[in-house]
Amino acid sequence: MLNRTLAAAAAVLAIAALPAAAQEDVIRKNLMERLPQMPKIDEVSKTPIPGLYEVRMGTDVIYSDESGNHVIQGSIFDTRNKTNLTDARIQKLTAIDFASLPLKDAMVQKQGNGSRKLAVFADPNCGYCKRFERDLATVKDVTIYTFLYPILGADSDAKAKGIWCSKDAQKTWRAWMLDGATIPKQMGSCDAAAIARNVAFGQKHKLNGTPALVFQDGRRLPGAIPAAEIEKQLAEASAKS
Repeated sequence: MLNRTLAAAAAVLAIAALPAAAQEDVIRKNLMERLPQMPKIDEVSKTPIPGLYEVRMGTDVIYSDESGNHVIQGSIFDTRNKTNLTDARIQKLTAIDFASLPLKDAMVQKQGNGSRKLAVFADPNCGYCKRFERDLATVKDVTIYTFLYPILGADSDAKAKGIWCSKDAQKTWRAWMLDGATIPKQMGSCDAAAIARNVAFGQKHKLNGTPALVFQDGRRLPGAIPAAEIEKQLAEASAKS
């Protein structure tokens, strides 16, 4: 028993003594062999905690010891700085370069001087989106790019096309979202391909719910945040941009 314990300890020490790249290879090899159902591992990197490695799969992360013998799902907190390091990492991984947004496929609303920028992916049948739109309407000095993102069903798609194909899509959107005004029936032909492109873009970036917000510095947030939080996030994004 003692011999087995000593041998195991020696093996751990031997792995710990490997160069960083070799240690990462050991983790990758062991996890993929032992957990074949895992998604493809894109990156293995050290964390600030000795002996603990981040294993990244797309925009998802778990943690492993240097041998791949144990994995941890959860968050790492820096108690000195009161920072959730895992959340910060996920925010970085999921960030969307604002310059990469296909703004030609969005409806545009300028409020005040429009100096700050915010992109919103929203479904016309989303109750949270309607609540968010009311709060958003009170925010000053922002240009809002709203991408119709009908992911809640066929009726959402029909409403999105009706809004996009109306005479003034942004005005129709606000009237529907704030007042429940009737969406005008589509008259004649209309190129609504932008909506399909929005859905494809959102799926590519794993925007799984609405509203989904993208700020000027690339950070994204899910859900209907209140006006005070919108203002706070816009101020922080503008300071970084």
